[in-house]
Amino acid sequence: MAQMGRPRTFDRQAAVEQAMFLFWQQGYESTSLSQLKASLGGGISAPSFYAAFGSKEALFREAAQCYLDTFALVTACLWDDGLAPRAAVELALRQSAAMQAEPGHPPGCMVALGCMSAPTAEHAAVAAPLTASRARTRAGFVHCVERGMTGGELSAQTDGVALAAVFDSFLSGVAIQARDGVGYAVFDPAITQVMRVWDANRGVE
Repeated sequence: MAQMGRPRTFDRQAAVEQAMFLFWQQGYESTSLSQLKASLGGGISAPSFYAAFGSKEALFREAAQCYLDTFALVTACLWDDGLAPRAAVELALRQSAAMQAEPGHPPGCMVALGCMSAPTAEHAAVAAPLTASRARTRAGFVHCVERGMTGGELSAQTDGVALAAVFDSFLSGVAIQARDGVGYAVFDPAITQVMRVWDANRGVE
């Protein structure tokens, strides 16, 4: 009798990574179950798929967490108080832009693009990890700006929320442009330009 269930060669972590790339490239809504099963290799059956992951939604949550634990760490430096505030902001921008434009995976940012087309009310729970990640990045920019103001690197009159929004909005724009094929050679000098907004708000030396 043929053995039922998942093949012996089924590598769950590799399957989650393949699903991550597919969701990253196409977004949640546009990725079908048939595409997911095909991407896992070996023609995994529907029963085996559901036995392994439970549902498309559950697999997306795992794939999103895989992204957050790896590629999304490029902005973790925003919370590193061992770095000067300006340096932390610039490092986050450069690392994220470089990651989004590098070959070997879909362009852009899964956090920014992976669930943007999904109706918020219908898929709020599915999108929650990505929504929370975007909020953490925004808060990280605010954290750096506030540190800059407290430490005298930025003027006390700086509009901290507005300045943080400049960097966060820039990073969101990078996701769109990287998806359109814009490379790091363009982003690199653009980051140099946007950091001049920080310098324009410097405190009194």
